[in-house]
Amino acid sequence: METTLYHPEYGYYAKGIRQVGRAGDFFTSVSVGPLFGRLLARRFLKWWQGAGSPAPWRIMEIGAHDGTLAGDILGEILVLDPAAFAGLEYLISEPLPRLQTAQRETLAAFPNVRIVDQPEGLSPLPGITFGNEILDALPFHVIERTGGEWRECLVGLKDDGFIWTPGGIFPDGPEGDFREGYRTEVRTCFADFFKPLFASLTHGLLIWPDYGYEHSDYYHPDRTDGTLRTFSSHQAGENPLDAPGSADITAHVDFTAAAEAAAALGGVPSATRTQSAWLTDIARDLLLSMEGKPDVSLLRQFQTLTHPAHLGSRFHILEISWNG
Repeated sequence: METTLYHPEYGYYAKGIRQVGRAGDFFTSVSVGPLFGRLLARRFLKWWQGAGSPAPWRIMEIGAHDGTLAGDILGEILVLDPAAFAGLEYLISEPLPRLQTAQRETLAAFPNVRIVDQPEGLSPLPGITFGNEILDALPFHVIERTGGEWRECLVGLKDDGFIWTPGGIFPDGPEGDFREGYRTEVRTCFADFFKPLFASLTHGLLIWPDYGYEHSDYYHPDRTDGTLRTFSSHQAGENPLDAPGSADITAHVDFTAAAEAAAALGGVPSATRTQSAWLTDIARDLLLSMEGKPDVSLLRQFQTLTHPAHLGSRFHILEISWNG
């Protein structure tokens, strides 16, 4: 999965910057319009003000795609709090050269943007680290219940194509009574993913908007085929071995596992909230300011981001505090 998505030449994300949006393969909160970034900026500023307005401080975005979300965030911070903007380094961690180029073009007007290949080795600063729909793109193991044990499903070759092949016993599968043939996914990489992010912060906050479940819902006995999906031209598929590199590969996030990994490293995770509840709290002042003079475009964006029938209940937010 890691190779298929992130190979610098043949990987899905290395091939272009048009995967997101109505004309791409999938739709995200950023595709709705600039309001999502503006509301994230308000959450970031609330943390900055509550932390004593440190300077310098850093916002680090993981997986910034073409930089659109970063531009929305930076523009809002500049308008709302020029002092916060003046002390801010906006850092993007992006290993793929083509996306780095797109980000530099999108964010050319902001001199405080820095792009690095990896988050390791950064001098720690107070601030925020976040990534929109990043946890679901972290590689995972596919496992299947066989003979009362979990066995990993590996990728093999047959007739110049890829097939699933049975692997050895997988010791990190969920506990419980699962039927024979039950297939699901497990991510064992959360701790390794979080470690350099914590190391880059003297103190701060990590924020992860994504789709997923708590552990008990993720591994419900009735969810017999897991959550693995591919996406191409907004069409969902279930076979990641078909034309790898041509479609996105994803699985829902086990928010319980992510929170436990963060806690084991010293982070303090909050309760996971729906995007609807989280954004409504942040947007309260902005919505009140529009009384008597509503901005129809912003209200439509807000409805799409928060309505249960759209993105409001499908996406959740995990916040993790880090105090060094």
